[in-house]
Amino acid sequence: MKISIIGAGNVGSLTALRLAEAGSGEIVLVDVVKGMAQGKALDMEDARHILKNNYIIQGTDNIANINKSDIVVVTAGLARKPGMAREELLAKNAAILKDVCLNVKKKAPESILIIVTNPLDLMTYYALKITGFKPNRLFGMGVTLDASRFANLISKELQVPVAEILATVIGSHGEGMLPLPRFTTIKGVSLGELLDEAKTEALVKKTIARGQEIVTLLGSGSAYFSPSAAVAEIVRCIAKDEKRTLGVSAYLNGEYGIKDVCLGVPCRIGRGGIEKIVELELSIEEKKALIASSENMRLLLKQLPS
Repeated sequence: MKISIIGAGNVGSLTALRLAEAGSGEIVLVDVVKGMAQGKALDMEDARHILKNNYIIQGTDNIANINKSDIVVVTAGLARKPGMAREELLAKNAAILKDVCLNVKKKAPESILIIVTNPLDLMTYYALKITGFKPNRLFGMGVTLDASRFANLISKELQVPVAEILATVIGSHGEGMLPLPRFTTIKGVSLGELLDEAKTEALVKKTIARGQEIVTLLGSGSAYFSPSAAVAEIVRCIAKDEKRTLGVSAYLNGEYGIKDVCLGVPCRIGRGGIEKIVELELSIEEKKALIASSENMRLLLKQLPS
């Protein structure tokens, strides 16, 4: 399997290494900055003997080398700075993404395309419009990362292993996300049965603010260890046809009563990409919150360039 990653910054390069080490396939790392992808790929190659892992990775500044890729991951774009909302990146990253998507459409028209560029849900929608790809083959990383953050915070609060937690987050990848305590379980027990309402709400708020917290502490750039782990998990799920349910930014066409926006929802992921959008039985309040998130997204879609 050929997996191309466009953007050799922190998220892209670390995703490349994670996938290479996992034996997911031949990795192509692409960046417009001359020498960056090549240098990082050579550095990763030099670790093969130490890791006792004979993975294949190539670095290039020529996007034509994504030719006939099975999976393409787009991390290219500007990162957030302290105090900046993901939506503020819209215009600049839309211009970058348009060029990338036109190249993907030309060079890898049969690929599954995963968007990581922020603002993620808006960029996923924009990429669909540019490429004309079917929605099952183009989606965003999104709430896989947010669910992992939610699970981590729960683990620290309850002092339980994170592997015992099944966390659920839906909605936009940003301040409009909706962590769902009712659908979040620890060893099969709902979070609401283990924590009171005040503590649960505090964890929800911490999860929503987590990305901005990291950006503020770093001072320059944004998170990359956990985002790269989230992307790698999605790619491995496709490559191995695992048919697992993961939260991704998917195009909704009536699911949850929402049409013509991309939002984070649980989906069954396999070799065909999104094989099924899973519709949770939301409460009236949860559904209202999700629809509000979608309406906010719809307003922002008007700002996308043609």
